[in-house]
Amino acid sequence: MMGMLPVKAQTTYLPLNHPDYHLMDRLEILSGRVNDQLHLGLRPASRKDMVRFLEQTDSAANAGSGIKLSKIDEYNMAQAISESGEWVADESEVIQSKHPILKTIYKTPTDFLRVNTPEFFAVLNPIIGYEQSWQNNYSGDPIFINRRGAEARGLILKRIGFYTMVTDNQERMPTYADQWKDAHQAVPGMGRYNPFKSNGVDYMDARGYIDVAAIKDHLDVTFGYDKQFVGDGYRSLFLSDFSNSALFLKLNLRVWKLNYQITDMELMPQFIKGDDEVLPRKYMAMHHLSMNVTKWLNVGLWEGVVMRRQDHFDYMYLVPIIFLRAAERNVNSPDNAMVGFNFKANVARHFSFYGQLLFDELRMSELTGGKGWYGNKWGIQLGGKYINAFGLKNLDLQGEVNMVRPYTYSHYREQGDTFPVSNYTHYNQPMAHPVGAGFVEALGIVRYQPLKNLYITAKAGMYRQGIDSGSTNYGSNIFLDYGTATSQYGVSMINGIEANCMYANLRASYELRPNLFIDLGVTQRNYSVPSIPSMNNNTTLLSGGVRLNIQPRQYDF
Repeated sequence: MMGMLPVKAQTTYLPLNHPDYHLMDRLEILSGRVNDQLHLGLRPASRKDMVRFLEQTDSAANAGSGIKLSKIDEYNMAQAISESGEWVADESEVIQSKHPILKTIYKTPTDFLRVNTPEFFAVLNPIIGYEQSWQNNYSGDPIFINRRGAEARGLILKRIGFYTMVTDNQERMPTYADQWKDAHQAVPGMGRYNPFKSNGVDYMDARGYIDVAAIKDHLDVTFGYDKQFVGDGYRSLFLSDFSNSALFLKLNLRVWKLNYQITDMELMPQFIKGDDEVLPRKYMAMHHLSMNVTKWLNVGLWEGVVMRRQDHFDYMYLVPIIFLRAAERNVNSPDNAMVGFNFKANVARHFSFYGQLLFDELRMSELTGGKGWYGNKWGIQLGGKYINAFGLKNLDLQGEVNMVRPYTYSHYREQGDTFPVSNYTHYNQPMAHPVGAGFVEALGIVRYQPLKNLYITAKAGMYRQGIDSGSTNYGSNIFLDYGTATSQYGVSMINGIEANCMYANLRASYELRPNLFIDLGVTQRNYSVPSIPSMNNNTTLLSGGVRLNIQPRQYDF
């Protein structure tokens, strides 16, 4: 039962973009330190670790540790602990419904059906979402997204954790997102799709995994089909959740203040959408080692290799402790290898500073030569968060800058291939930043929870990028062969035809009951190419909808 937490081993994970990630981030900053269990720079995060962290934070706050929680913090913590109630140490922490339906349905406010026995735990929930938008200068059929499905998670014999989710979706996107879909032959973040009426798409979104603890509380092995995210920012230069889900095998080892994660993934190389046929595969190996070097500072090393050989996995990359870049070079491999460094520092119980540094390719002689060699491919992210800004409780600010050199993430095409196989893409979508490469971006986010059931989020951002013209390759399109670069020297950060994009969104979400929200939002997006006015596009969106057990669909790219 619930009180048997110490003997449980396996876990399940909090879905990406769940609001409890912000809660954990916020509470960790308020503690003034980095937590040895969470390592929030690797997501999804364990529900078991989240509950332990929240219970420890609550105890520390009550013991006068200096952590100052608001009433809304306490409410959010109680709701989060109850929703992941399979991991609580005390059954009383699980909130019970006052009036369950037929004494079976919604016995707890968050769970449609809940089974809890010594050998089996399971939760089943429906997923429902409908949002409709109005767009300026648009006379077509309504812009909308309609989602319905179910999710289930559970524990078997206290040894195996599992999760599965499937939704059936119909969607008609804003004009700029629809144009992106046509250009890439992909729906952002999703897989195969079919046409739906006029300008709409119809697709399934299915995810799932099983998790086993090979060494209790230290080594977890997870196998499934889902998304991953590496980093502490809103964007990631290493691996984001922008592209489609992927088949993966993940090992996560946590010892002392160290966390070491190995992830092998099966990806889809570029393809031309056509009739039903088995798509080819490509493979990626990724390592991430992070360490809490002080009470307030976490640093990490990341490396990844996208294998050049289509439909073939190089078993050398299965060696769990190896420098992938060195292995790639030792076999004279044509694979695409990248390395990176990241950090996070929580200071003064109000601030967090984070960043990433990515190297795709680099020659120091060319870097210091000042000639703008196209092969110096790197990216930088710097960001900060301010919790309880200006003394106002539950007002949290975030600012972030991202910049990526042209031709980063791209790779070359072998003779006989239609497209480059080893570029950093999956299912015709970028795997890191959605813009690709050759850009500078600045963005800001305001999160405010004035009432326990009211969530207000404002986002604003802008980026400048050098785009291609005709058959030229200025380096922003990571799907192109970098061997077709326009020039090997004189390549600046904004290379090619200058394009500018500004994006702002305001969304208010009111929680009618646990995980049931009413949303209202407004979005403004201005895209301009000064030298080609015909490419200018300004979009205004007004939206409203309702959703249950699912996060809002966003088009902030």
